Amino acid sequence: MQRNSPPAVTPIAIVGAGPGDPDLLTVKGLRRIMGADVVVYDKLVSDAILDLIPAGASRIFAGKQARNHHMPQEDINELLVRLARSGRRVVRLKGGDPFVFGRGGEEALHLAQANIPFEIVPGITSSAGCAAYAGIPLTHRGLAHSVRFVTGHLATEGTLDLDWDGLADPETTLVVYMGLTNLETICRELIGHGLPADTPAAAINQGTRPDQRTVHARLEDLPRAVTGAGLKGATLLVIGRVAGLALELEWFNPGRADSDEADSGN
Repeated sequence: MQRNSPPAVTPIAIVGAGPGDPDLLTVKGLRRIMGADVVVYDKLVSDAILDLIPAGASRIFAGKQARNHHMPQEDINELLVRLARSGRRVVRLKGGDPFVFGRGGEEALHLAQANIPFEIVPGITSSAGCAAYAGIPLTHRGLAHSVRFVTGHLATEGTLDLDWDGLADPETTLVVYMGLTNLETICRELIGHGLPADTPAAAINQGTRPDQRTVHARLEDLPRAVTGAGLKGATLLVIGRVAGLALELEWFNPGRADSDEADSGN
């Protein structure tokens, strides 16, 4: 009696979709999407990129938004293993870059431990894409000699435990992912640890997309300006002297939302 062999396992492609503009998707990422049988995607993947998924491919929404997980991470990990063992070509599509605050490393590690082959397709991370579309160079001679990337999202209930002394460096650009919920705390702690209250800052909402909105304000005024503009959802914070260059370098401006304080210079 002949036994049926299990389906061959095709490597899962963990693909970074970039910050939203489909033109920023890498060539390799596009190839993997176009060749997929099933795509497991996150909340932050733009509709314009989802439209690139072949009509015959299955789509599975995994959620993954701060404090609102449609599917727990452990369930996503197991889902990827099951899909890979089914023999289908699987793409795990994640906003930005999978290995920058995207939990791509956790998913890859789970696949490795389950002996599932995989590949990583890097994407343009949100910090690079959103800052560029807002006209903010993350480094600039004489203004910023380094960049630090942090997450403003709490993994569990408690305090936001960051290196505030190190982050409050006027020579460094600070980029905060998922910082909207704790914006007041972030600004207060930075000022309390020595960063000047009038440091230029920007909040970039839906960066690189047609509905991008950017709020410019001094650090001390940023929470009030963001609240006044009604920003919600995916928002990147850029804090540092380079943020002031956007007033001259901003080129992609579908929905600018400056604060009164930034305009008046008061």
